[in-house]
Amino acid sequence: MNTHVNELKPTGLWQHFAALNAVPRASKKEEQVIQFIMDIGKQLNLETHKDDVGNVIIKKPATAGMENKQTVCLQSHLDMVHQKNGDTDFDFATQGINMFVEGDWVKAKGTTLGADNGIGVASIMAILASTDIPHPAIEALFTIDEETGMTGALGLKGGLLDAEILLNLDTEDDDELTIGCAGGIDVSAGGNYEKEKTGTDVAAFRLTVKGLTGGHSGMDIYKGRGNANKLMNRILLNAAEKFDVRINTIDGGGLRNAIPRESFADVAVPAGETDAFTALIKEEEGILQNEYQSTDPNLSISIEKTDAPETVLDAAFQYKLLRTIAACPNGIYRMSPAINGLVQTSNNLARVLVKDGAFSILCLTRSSVDSEKFDLAKTICNNFELAGATPSFGGSYPGWAPKPEAPIVKLMSDLYKEMFKADAHVNAVHAGLECGILGTNYPNMQMISFGPNIRGAHSPDEKVQISSVQKYWPYLLETLKRIPEKN
Repeated sequence: MNTHVNELKPTGLWQHFAALNAVPRASKKEEQVIQFIMDIGKQLNLETHKDDVGNVIIKKPATAGMENKQTVCLQSHLDMVHQKNGDTDFDFATQGINMFVEGDWVKAKGTTLGADNGIGVASIMAILASTDIPHPAIEALFTIDEETGMTGALGLKGGLLDAEILLNLDTEDDDELTIGCAGGIDVSAGGNYEKEKTGTDVAAFRLTVKGLTGGHSGMDIYKGRGNANKLMNRILLNAAEKFDVRINTIDGGGLRNAIPRESFADVAVPAGETDAFTALIKEEEGILQNEYQSTDPNLSISIEKTDAPETVLDAAFQYKLLRTIAACPNGIYRMSPAINGLVQTSNNLARVLVKDGAFSILCLTRSSVDSEKFDLAKTICNNFELAGATPSFGGSYPGWAPKPEAPIVKLMSDLYKEMFKADAHVNAVHAGLECGILGTNYPNMQMISFGPNIRGAHSPDEKVQISSVQKYWPYLLETLKRIPEKN
């Protein structure tokens, strides 16, 4: 299926993207892609280095006549979100992404595509491999583990880079120049619970919430899309108020930075309440489909008979758990009072797993204001504690404070208007970009982020627009030509 992708223009970029997508590169499992990038650097006879945490730095001298230009760091992350549809048979650890072209878009069959941030990586690879692209001295920085903790950016030491300007290629709208972003923190909670033997004369069912749109838990959080964990909990809570519903397991969501698309729950109800319980679930489906018809048109809730479980949750714990999840904030917490239309603070209830006497809940809390980020995280922790959970924080990373007066912002804004006869949207985003972290050790480096149109990132609906890549590519190359001389 990759043949058509290889034939797209610009051919160098797409061929490198296809080669990259043949390499497994899940977050925290980047060994193969690190070696892949290292091998390319060495094959090109370029200075290639892997730092202590696994980031790869490749340096390429300036082309003739551009030796006096400021050095530019081209930066993208190597890892990708591994998500697939429930009915897709695919092994991310051994298979390359199955890509295809549909109209003006490149997509993947039932999985994430990896355009986030593979298009950026492929762009840098194409520039490193080129013999005819004019550019100043390049420091290519390929970071690891951006999607699940930004540990690559956090572990990058000062003194490894000399660049005065950093171009981050991880923005997903081709008319945007990003100059600021939110920080984030993982909020986790877990513990153990007592189990009870399932009562006699019961009927057992598997409930499934599926078909949700999902998406990026930062960039898409303002769109009001359904969260499968919240919807499943709502169904269970409503049912428990009318029937003697007893829960055996709940398994919903996945990655912290993806809006949950599916959730499953195994439950038991008295045999005499089977018909009424089934009718309630179908009624709940209709209610939720009506509420989410514009954001999640494929939402469905199924109920299937299954074997009765041996045990269920202790009744007191079940009561607390359902109400704790119901009370957990999800979605927008506060809009920015300073920047119109920008989400300032949010929370994504990313994962709920209740099984075999243990439970775990994972959230990702984001904010462009660190104090508010920690305040919301503490609020969520307090809520979890009321259910007897042990909460913890992890993976905290700072936001990126906008510097609209930076020369690179003016250069690229003016160039955008010259090339495309329109104004670029210079903004900040409610997502985690590595620039804020990188800036802690490189505070004097000018930074800006841009890229082509990518839709559905972090979900199997992910796609990248071909015509947008063809717009973005000459813009990137012209930017490199116009980098100013050293001070």
